[in-house]
Amino acid sequence: MKLNSWIKWLKPAVFLICLLPFSYLIYRAFSGQLDAEPVKDITGVSGQWGLRFLLVTLSVTPLRQLTGLNDLVRLRRMLGLFAFFYLSLHFLTYLVLDQFFAWDFIIEDIVDRPYILLGFTAFVCLAPLAITSTNGMLRWLGGRRWKKLHRLVYLIAVLGVLHYFLGVKADISKPVIYGSILAILLGYRWVRSQRSRWNKIIQPSLR
Repeated sequence: MKLNSWIKWLKPAVFLICLLPFSYLIYRAFSGQLDAEPVKDITGVSGQWGLRFLLVTLSVTPLRQLTGLNDLVRLRRMLGLFAFFYLSLHFLTYLVLDQFFAWDFIIEDIVDRPYILLGFTAFVCLAPLAITSTNGMLRWLGGRRWKKLHRLVYLIAVLGVLHYFLGVKADISKPVIYGSILAILLGYRWVRSQRSRWNKIIQPSLR
């Protein structure tokens, strides 16, 4: 069965799967199963899932191109919005539960701790992408400008990985794994763009 014959069933299933980490986090919070430092626990879990969904979103286009399952692209917007949802939870947990809107301390954190600055920059860059993810915004911006804006997602992913890497104090295995996945995705994009450019140069000479 081709993907386009059951994509309408796949999207709700993926939507529910994407909600599972948040649902489990809520369950742990209300059942008293969070770590000894609950705010740190929520911040860490939401940040990791945000980064994971960001990488999954970046994986949609390569998977579509490699498998020929073009309807996979219909999942990309939803996955990207879930990345924004979890990263918003990550940011708001820091802003509200950790710092209690103490702007002086927040600004000092951003200035003095590079990984906070990287994370804040990534979130600020991600917000316009979420806002312009609708079809109406695509038409308003125009396809070319919309694509240019949404290429920021690669920079955001790099900043996110660096934010995570610099923020951990001991075990760096997870940020290294995420960084490796991102490097593969960026490498794939670069190779494909170079091949496309080369084909444009070669084809006219073969005529």
